Amino acid sequence: MDEDRYSFRRIMGDAEFVRKTLIVLGLILLALLLWKLADVLLLAFGAILVALILHSSADVLVRYARVPERWSLWIATLIIFLIFVGLIALFGTQIRAQFTNVMERLPSVIDDFSKNLGFGAVSDDLSEMVNNMPSGGLATRIAGIGGAVLSGLADFLLVVIAGIYIAASPRLYKQGLIKLFPKRHHERVESSLDASGQALRLWLMSQMIAMACVAVLASLAFWLIGLPSPYALGIIAGLADFIPFLGPILGALPAVLFAFSISSETALWTVLAILAIQQIEGNVIFPLVARSMVSIPPALALFAILVASILFGSTGLVFGFPLAVVTYVLVKKLYVREALGEETSVPGEAEAKEKGSV
Repeated sequence: MDEDRYSFRRIMGDAEFVRKTLIVLGLILLALLLWKLADVLLLAFGAILVALILHSSADVLVRYARVPERWSLWIATLIIFLIFVGLIALFGTQIRAQFTNVMERLPSVIDDFSKNLGFGAVSDDLSEMVNNMPSGGLATRIAGIGGAVLSGLADFLLVVIAGIYIAASPRLYKQGLIKLFPKRHHERVESSLDASGQALRLWLMSQMIAMACVAVLASLAFWLIGLPSPYALGIIAGLADFIPFLGPILGALPAVLFAFSISSETALWTVLAILAIQQIEGNVIFPLVARSMVSIPPALALFAILVASILFGSTGLVFGFPLAVVTYVLVKKLYVREALGEETSVPGEAEAKEKGSV
């Protein structure tokens, strides 16, 4: 009898060990799978951002234009599409010409800037590298660049189409994600998703307003200073502002380089204009949309962007801050509040409760 009990306990112990081992192996395989699919997951996250933009625009139509809710999403999508097409029709030729001018003049501008610093012409070194490169290698590199551009356009189109599908049936996809978790955790997962989605929505709307203001102010300032292609340079500054901290610096570089190619006085005025625009953005625009902002400690946000860029490349640089917003919400809600029992406010939670589940 004792031997039977011992054998039974040993078998149960072995079975428990095997079960735990299989769970660990399963988690490792899941982590490897997610790492392999990181690019696809980032595109899916981009589609979610597109869906949030469309839903936020639809909410504005319902609230202020009294558009019926069942039609609001499609009308918002159509309006955004028509605005995009209209801008291309009105300013497409001019802006394309300005962007072409920027691309054509940028090498000589960089050369002038390099010479002012006491270095040689950078373009000469690049030309020498190209001339010394085997013809097959050059063709391969050109084909690689063209393939990367086409791949980027295809990814963008995929994100937009997927975003429209998600925006059309958000509850379907949210409930499907919730059902991947044990039933006892459904309520917790749903509230976490609602808070994360609302926090992302608030950040996106405030960021879009800031980007538009920066693009307009920069274009006007560059035009007044007399920089070539002011609209293209202004749009570059506005688009780069999507990346907090690093974006304004990256977006200002082309304008500063062009200013140095004209004169040091023009460069000084350009730098002053950029600093003034950043001050207006930080002290006027952001306070006006403060209710729509998600407050993340600056150092934490900066390191999140750098880590995402290291892990996922340029795509991670673009999506680093919104990923940090989601991570920040989930850590505060699921770990700090529920696991540690500490009282803490969760960005987007109050707004999600007021609005109700999507």
